[in-house]
Amino acid sequence: MRLGNGRGLYSGGVEGGSGFYERVLGLLELVKFPHTVFSLPFAVMSAFLAAQGVPTLKEVLLIVGALVMARNCAMGFNRLADTHYDATNPRTVQWIILQRQVGRKTLQLFTFVTALLFVAFTALLNRHTLILSPVALAVILGYSYTKRVSFLSHFFLGLALALAPLGAWVAIRGSFDVAPCLLALAVLLWTAGFDVIYACQDVEHDRHMGLHSIPKNLGVKRALQISSLLHLLMVVVLLLLMRYADLGIIYLLGVCTTACLLFYEHRLVRPEDLSRVGTAFFTVNGFISLALMTATLADIFLFSARPGG
Repeated sequence: MRLGNGRGLYSGGVEGGSGFYERVLGLLELVKFPHTVFSLPFAVMSAFLAAQGVPTLKEVLLIVGALVMARNCAMGFNRLADTHYDATNPRTVQWIILQRQVGRKTLQLFTFVTALLFVAFTALLNRHTLILSPVALAVILGYSYTKRVSFLSHFFLGLALALAPLGAWVAIRGSFDVAPCLLALAVLLWTAGFDVIYACQDVEHDRHMGLHSIPKNLGVKRALQISSLLHLLMVVVLLLLMRYADLGIIYLLGVCTTACLLFYEHRLVRPEDLSRVGTAFFTVNGFISLALMTATLADIFLFSARPGG
Protein backbone atom coordinates (compact mmCIF):
# COMPACT_ATOMS: atom_id res chain seq x y z
CA MET A 1 0.00 0.00 0.00
CA ARG A 2 1.35 3.42 -0.95
CA LEU A 3 0.38 6.50 1.00
CA GLY A 4 -0.22 10.05 -0.13
CA ASN A 5 3.43 11.13 -0.12
CA GLY A 6 4.48 8.14 -2.24
CA ARG A 7 6.25 6.33 0.63
CA GLY A 8 5.18 3.06 2.20
CA LEU A 9 4.36 2.72 5.88
CA TYR A 10 7.79 1.34 6.72
CA SER A 11 9.88 3.38 4.32
CA GLY A 12 11.19 5.75 6.98
CA GLY A 13 10.88 9.41 6.12
CA VAL A 14 8.40 11.30 8.29
CA GLU A 15 6.94 8.36 10.22
CA GLY A 16 6.16 9.57 13.72
CA GLY A 17 7.10 13.11 12.75
CA SER A 18 3.97 14.71 14.23
CA GLY A 19 4.13 16.79 17.39
CA PHE A 20 3.25 15.40 20.82
CA TYR A 21 -0.31 16.76 20.78
CA GLU A 22 -0.97 15.34 17.33
CA ARG A 23 0.44 11.97 18.39
CA VAL A 24 -1.84 11.82 21.40
CA LEU A 25 -4.88 12.64 19.29
CA GLY A 26 -3.75 10.12 16.72
CA LEU A 27 -3.37 7.40 19.35
CA LEU A 28 -6.83 8.10 20.75
CA GLU A 29 -8.29 7.87 17.25
CA LEU A 30 -6.34 4.70 16.44
CA VAL A 31 -7.67 2.88 19.52
CA LYS A 32 -11.16 4.36 19.07
CA PHE A 33 -11.16 5.59 22.67
CA PRO A 34 -14.88 6.61 22.71
CA HIS A 35 -15.78 2.95 22.09
CA THR A 36 -14.78 2.29 25.72
CA VAL A 37 -18.44 3.10 26.38
CA PHE A 38 -19.33 -0.39 25.16
CA SER A 39 -17.74 -2.41 27.97
CA LEU A 40 -17.16 0.10 30.78
CA PRO A 41 -20.83 0.38 31.90
CA PHE A 42 -21.05 -3.41 32.31
CA ALA A 43 -17.96 -3.41 34.52
CA VAL A 44 -19.51 -0.67 36.65
CA MET A 45 -22.80 -2.60 36.86
CA SER A 46 -20.99 -5.72 37.97
CA ALA A 47 -18.96 -3.86 40.59
CA PHE A 48 -22.07 -2.32 42.17
CA LEU A 49 -23.90 -5.66 42.12
CA ALA A 50 -20.92 -7.41 43.70
CA ALA A 51 -20.64 -4.74 46.40
CA GLN A 52 -24.37 -5.06 47.16
CA GLY A 53 -24.53 -1.30 46.88
CA VAL A 54 -21.68 1.13 46.43
CA PRO A 55 -18.05 -0.03 46.07
CA THR A 56 -15.28 2.09 47.54
CA LEU A 57 -13.95 4.94 45.39
CA LYS A 58 -10.58 3.18 45.25
CA GLU A 59 -12.17 0.00 43.89
CA VAL A 60 -14.14 1.90 41.24
CA LEU A 61 -11.11 3.88 40.07
CA LEU A 62 -8.91 0.79 39.88
CA ILE A 63 -11.56 -1.20 38.00
CA VAL A 64 -12.10 1.63 35.53
CA GLY A 65 -8.35 2.09 35.16
CA ALA A 66 -7.77 -1.62 34.54
CA LEU A 67 -10.55 -1.79 31.95
CA VAL A 68 -9.39 1.30 30.08
CA MET A 69 -5.80 0.05 29.99
CA ALA A 70 -6.84 -3.45 28.85
CA ARG A 71 -9.02 -2.11 26.08
CA ASN A 72 -6.41 0.36 24.81
CA CYS A 73 -3.76 -2.36 24.92
CA ALA A 74 -6.00 -4.68 22.89
CA MET A 75 -6.81 -2.00 20.32
CA GLY A 76 -3.18 -0.94 19.96
CA PHE A 77 -2.13 -4.55 19.47
CA ASN A 78 -4.92 -5.07 16.95
CA ARG A 79 -3.75 -2.12 14.86
CA LEU A 80 -0.21 -3.53 14.86
CA ALA A 81 -1.28 -7.09 14.06
CA ASP A 82 -3.72 -6.08 11.31
CA THR A 83 -1.56 -3.51 9.53
CA HIS A 84 -1.37 -5.57 6.33
CA TYR A 85 -5.13 -6.17 6.24
CA ASP A 86 -6.05 -2.59 7.16
CA ALA A 87 -3.86 -1.28 4.33
CA THR A 88 -5.88 -3.22 1.75
CA ASN A 89 -9.33 -2.27 3.06
CA PRO A 90 -10.74 1.10 1.88
CA ARG A 91 -12.74 1.34 5.13
CA THR A 92 -9.65 1.07 7.34
CA VAL A 93 -6.88 2.62 5.28
CA GLN A 94 -7.12 5.81 7.38
CA TRP A 95 -5.77 3.79 10.31
CA ILE A 96 -2.60 3.18 8.32
CA ILE A 97 -2.24 6.90 7.69
CA LEU A 98 -2.77 7.57 11.40
CA GLN A 99 -0.27 4.87 12.32
CA ARG A 100 2.29 6.58 10.11
CA GLN A 101 1.61 9.94 11.75
CA VAL A 102 1.83 8.51 15.26
CA GLY A 103 4.80 6.26 14.50
CA ARG A 104 4.78 2.47 14.72
CA LYS A 105 7.31 2.49 17.55
CA THR A 106 5.12 4.90 19.49
CA LEU A 107 2.14 2.58 19.01
CA GLN A 108 4.23 -0.40 20.13
CA LEU A 109 5.34 1.48 23.24
CA PHE A 110 1.76 2.57 23.95
CA THR A 111 0.57 -1.04 23.70
CA PHE A 112 3.33 -2.32 26.00
CA VAL A 113 2.82 0.41 28.62
CA THR A 114 -0.95 -0.05 28.74
CA ALA A 115 -0.44 -3.80 29.24
CA LEU A 116 1.89 -3.09 32.19
CA LEU A 117 -0.55 -0.58 33.68
CA PHE A 118 -3.38 -3.09 33.35
CA VAL A 119 -1.39 -5.66 35.35
CA ALA A 120 -0.45 -2.98 37.89
CA PHE A 121 -4.10 -2.01 38.43
CA THR A 122 -5.12 -5.66 38.88
CA ALA A 123 -2.32 -6.09 41.43
CA LEU A 124 -3.68 -3.15 43.42
CA LEU A 125 -7.17 -4.71 43.48
CA ASN A 126 -6.47 -8.19 44.88
CA ARG A 127 -4.36 -11.27 44.25
CA HIS A 128 -7.17 -13.00 42.34
CA THR A 129 -7.35 -10.29 39.69
CA LEU A 130 -3.56 -10.26 39.47
CA ILE A 131 -3.41 -14.03 38.93
CA LEU A 132 -6.10 -13.82 36.24
CA SER A 133 -4.56 -10.81 34.45
CA PRO A 134 -2.33 -12.90 32.09
CA VAL A 135 -5.40 -14.93 31.07
CA ALA A 136 -7.28 -11.72 30.31
CA LEU A 137 -4.37 -10.39 28.25
CA ALA A 138 -4.14 -13.66 26.32
CA VAL A 139 -7.82 -13.42 25.39
CA ILE A 140 -7.93 -9.76 24.43
CA LEU A 141 -4.70 -9.93 22.43
CA GLY A 142 -5.47 -13.31 20.90
CA TYR A 143 -8.67 -11.97 19.35
CA SER A 144 -6.62 -10.12 16.72
CA TYR A 145 -5.69 -13.43 15.07
CA THR A 146 -9.00 -15.30 15.25
CA LYS A 147 -10.46 -13.87 12.04
CA ARG A 148 -7.62 -15.54 10.17
CA VAL A 149 -8.66 -19.02 11.25
CA SER A 150 -12.39 -19.04 12.11
CA PHE A 151 -15.67 -17.35 11.22
CA LEU A 152 -16.53 -17.58 14.93
CA SER A 153 -14.17 -14.69 15.70
CA HIS A 154 -17.20 -12.56 16.61
CA PHE A 155 -17.74 -14.73 19.67
CA PHE A 156 -14.11 -14.43 20.69
CA LEU A 157 -14.48 -10.65 20.60
CA GLY A 158 -17.61 -11.08 22.71
CA LEU A 159 -15.58 -13.11 25.20
CA ALA A 160 -12.96 -10.36 25.34
CA LEU A 161 -15.58 -7.75 26.29
CA ALA A 162 -17.34 -10.20 28.61
CA LEU A 163 -14.23 -10.25 30.79
CA ALA A 164 -15.14 -6.72 31.96
CA PRO A 165 -18.07 -7.70 34.23
CA LEU A 166 -16.31 -10.90 35.31
CA GLY A 167 -13.16 -9.02 36.25
CA ALA A 168 -15.08 -6.31 38.08
CA TRP A 169 -16.92 -8.92 40.17
CA VAL A 170 -13.69 -10.72 41.08
CA ALA A 171 -12.16 -7.35 41.95
CA ILE A 172 -14.87 -6.81 44.58
CA ARG A 173 -15.65 -10.35 45.77
CA GLY A 174 -12.50 -12.29 44.95
CA SER A 175 -14.63 -15.09 43.47
CA PHE A 176 -17.14 -15.89 40.71
CA ASP A 177 -20.92 -16.27 41.01
CA VAL A 178 -23.92 -16.91 38.77
CA ALA A 179 -24.86 -13.23 38.41
CA PRO A 180 -21.60 -12.01 36.82
CA CYS A 181 -21.51 -15.07 34.57
CA LEU A 182 -24.98 -14.22 33.27
CA LEU A 183 -23.99 -10.59 32.77
CA ALA A 184 -20.84 -11.73 30.95
CA LEU A 185 -22.90 -14.04 28.74
CA ALA A 186 -25.22 -11.14 27.89
CA VAL A 187 -22.20 -9.01 26.91
CA LEU A 188 -20.80 -11.86 24.80
CA LEU A 189 -24.07 -12.32 22.89
CA TRP A 190 -24.54 -8.57 22.45
CA THR A 191 -20.98 -7.99 21.23
CA ALA A 192 -21.00 -10.95 18.85
CA GLY A 193 -24.33 -9.75 17.47
CA PHE A 194 -23.23 -6.20 16.70
CA ASP A 195 -19.83 -7.35 15.44
CA VAL A 196 -21.61 -9.56 12.90
CA ILE A 197 -23.47 -6.47 11.69
CA TYR A 198 -20.24 -4.49 11.48
CA ALA A 199 -18.49 -7.27 9.55
CA CYS A 200 -21.12 -7.10 6.82
CA GLN A 201 -19.24 -4.09 5.46
CA ASP A 202 -16.10 -6.14 4.79
CA VAL A 203 -17.43 -9.21 2.98
CA GLU A 204 -15.61 -8.55 -0.29
CA HIS A 205 -12.38 -7.59 1.46
CA ASP A 206 -12.49 -10.68 3.69
CA ARG A 207 -13.11 -12.88 0.69
CA HIS A 208 -10.18 -11.34 -1.18
CA MET A 209 -7.79 -11.59 1.79
CA GLY A 210 -8.85 -15.06 2.93
CA LEU A 211 -10.26 -13.84 6.24
CA HIS A 212 -13.28 -15.38 7.94
CA SER A 213 -16.52 -13.95 9.29
CA ILE A 214 -20.14 -15.02 9.51
CA PRO A 215 -21.23 -12.58 6.74
CA LYS A 216 -18.42 -13.75 4.46
CA ASN A 217 -18.97 -17.46 5.14
CA LEU A 218 -22.78 -17.54 5.33
CA GLY A 219 -23.88 -14.42 3.44
CA VAL A 220 -25.11 -11.03 4.66
CA LYS A 221 -28.79 -11.95 4.87
CA ARG A 222 -28.20 -15.01 7.03
CA ALA A 223 -25.63 -13.13 9.08
CA LEU A 224 -28.16 -10.44 9.98
CA GLN A 225 -30.64 -13.16 11.00
CA ILE A 226 -27.99 -14.71 13.25
CA SER A 227 -27.26 -11.29 14.74
CA SER A 228 -30.96 -10.84 15.52
CA LEU A 229 -31.06 -14.23 17.24
CA LEU A 230 -27.98 -13.41 19.32
CA HIS A 231 -29.55 -10.15 20.48
CA LEU A 232 -32.81 -11.91 21.32
CA LEU A 233 -30.85 -14.37 23.45
CA MET A 234 -29.11 -11.43 25.12
CA VAL A 235 -32.47 -10.05 26.27
CA VAL A 236 -33.45 -13.49 27.62
CA VAL A 237 -30.20 -13.68 29.61
CA LEU A 238 -30.70 -10.17 30.98
CA LEU A 239 -34.15 -11.22 32.19
CA LEU A 240 -32.62 -14.26 33.91
CA LEU A 241 -30.18 -11.94 35.66
CA MET A 242 -33.12 -10.37 37.54
CA ARG A 243 -33.53 -13.53 39.60
CA TYR A 244 -29.87 -14.10 40.44
CA ALA A 245 -29.04 -10.45 41.12
CA ASP A 246 -32.33 -9.68 42.92
CA LEU A 247 -33.12 -6.74 40.65
CA GLY A 248 -36.54 -5.16 40.27
CA ILE A 249 -38.84 -3.03 38.13
CA ILE A 250 -36.37 -0.27 37.22
CA TYR A 251 -33.90 -2.83 35.93
CA LEU A 252 -36.74 -4.49 34.00
CA LEU A 253 -37.51 -1.15 32.36
CA GLY A 254 -33.85 -0.95 31.40
CA VAL A 255 -34.04 -4.38 29.79
CA CYS A 256 -37.18 -3.34 27.89
CA THR A 257 -35.36 -0.21 26.70
CA THR A 258 -32.47 -2.40 25.59
CA ALA A 259 -34.83 -4.65 23.65
CA CYS A 260 -36.37 -1.63 21.89
CA LEU A 261 -32.94 -0.23 21.01
CA LEU A 262 -31.84 -3.60 19.63
CA PHE A 263 -34.99 -3.77 17.52
CA TYR A 264 -34.24 -0.29 16.20
CA GLU A 265 -30.64 -1.29 15.49
CA HIS A 266 -31.77 -4.16 13.30
CA ARG A 267 -34.26 -1.93 11.52
CA LEU A 268 -31.37 0.34 10.49
CA VAL A 269 -29.50 -2.36 8.62
CA ARG A 270 -30.72 -4.41 5.67
CA PRO A 271 -28.85 -6.81 3.37
CA GLU A 272 -29.30 -4.43 0.45
CA ASP A 273 -28.52 -1.26 2.46
CA LEU A 274 -25.53 -1.18 4.84
CA SER A 275 -25.17 2.61 4.77
CA ARG A 276 -26.31 3.01 8.38
CA VAL A 277 -24.08 0.35 9.94
CA GLY A 278 -22.06 3.08 11.67
CA THR A 279 -25.13 4.44 13.43
CA ALA A 280 -26.25 0.94 14.39
CA PHE A 281 -22.79 0.01 15.64
CA PHE A 282 -21.73 2.98 17.73
CA THR A 283 -24.67 5.25 18.53
CA VAL A 284 -27.29 2.63 19.34
CA ASN A 285 -24.96 0.28 21.19
CA GLY A 286 -23.53 3.15 23.21
CA PHE A 287 -27.05 4.03 24.35
CA ILE A 288 -27.73 0.37 25.18
CA SER A 289 -24.81 -0.01 27.57
CA LEU A 290 -25.42 3.34 29.27
CA ALA A 291 -29.18 2.81 29.59
CA LEU A 292 -28.73 -0.63 31.10
CA MET A 293 -26.12 0.61 33.57
CA THR A 294 -28.29 3.57 34.59
CA ALA A 295 -31.32 1.34 35.17
CA THR A 296 -29.29 -1.19 37.17
CA LEU A 297 -27.70 1.41 39.45
CA ALA A 298 -31.04 3.16 39.95
CA ASP A 299 -32.60 -0.15 40.92
CA ILE A 300 -29.82 -0.84 43.43
CA PHE A 301 -30.02 2.62 44.99
CA LEU A 302 -33.80 2.97 45.18
CA PHE A 303 -34.76 -0.45 46.50
CA SER A 304 -33.69 -2.23 49.63
CA ALA A 305 -33.31 -5.60 47.87
CA ARG A 306 -29.69 -6.28 47.06
CA PRO A 307 -27.97 -8.99 45.03
CA GLY A 308 -27.26 -12.09 46.98
CA GLY A 309 -23.84 -13.49 47.65
